[in-house]
Amino acid sequence: MNGLLARNEEFAASYIAMPIAPPRAGMIIVTCMEHRVDPAIFLRLEVGDAAVIRNTGGRITEAVIDDVAYFAQIGEQFFSGDGPDDKLFEVAVIHHTQCGSGFLADAGFRQRFAGTTGRHETELAAVAVTDPQATVHADVERLLTSPKLSPKVSVSGHVYDIATGRLATAIDARYP
Repeated sequence: MNGLLARNEEFAASYIAMPIAPPRAGMIIVTCMEHRVDPAIFLRLEVGDAAVIRNTGGRITEAVIDDVAYFAQIGEQFFSGDGPDDKLFEVAVIHHTQCGSGFLADAGFRQRFAGTTGRHETELAAVAVTDPQATVHADVERLLTSPKLSPKVSVSGHVYDIATGRLATAIDARYP
């Protein structure tokens, strides 16, 4: 950890605090927590550009939907009218190739993990990203059809290729 603390000191030496405001890129990114998938790096984000939600597989869970709804509520209450046509932001759902959540597709691994966590195996199987094109489509639909999603929020879907570092759009941004 000492090496990371030294890096933080370098960062803090030129850091300028920002007031709370909508993200400059008008974006919330939902992606995998895996260390090979860091949107700050592959999208060259800077502090304040986008909000980022990371979890296993970058899946749209009820917790993610609640986070997006919370962010929209803040935007509507404090920043309404700041964006074009009074739109709030876009949620970019990004899944990736070679996802480690794919291990959850293996029955033996899933059973052992269910025993460790107490989570139900069917719930865990639903998290597996073995075909990122399919799962990103399913997750975009899940978010778009949630009654909690503000009509001022658009959703898009993308697949990040671990082998090439390229991000490809699978679903253009649309509103619920």
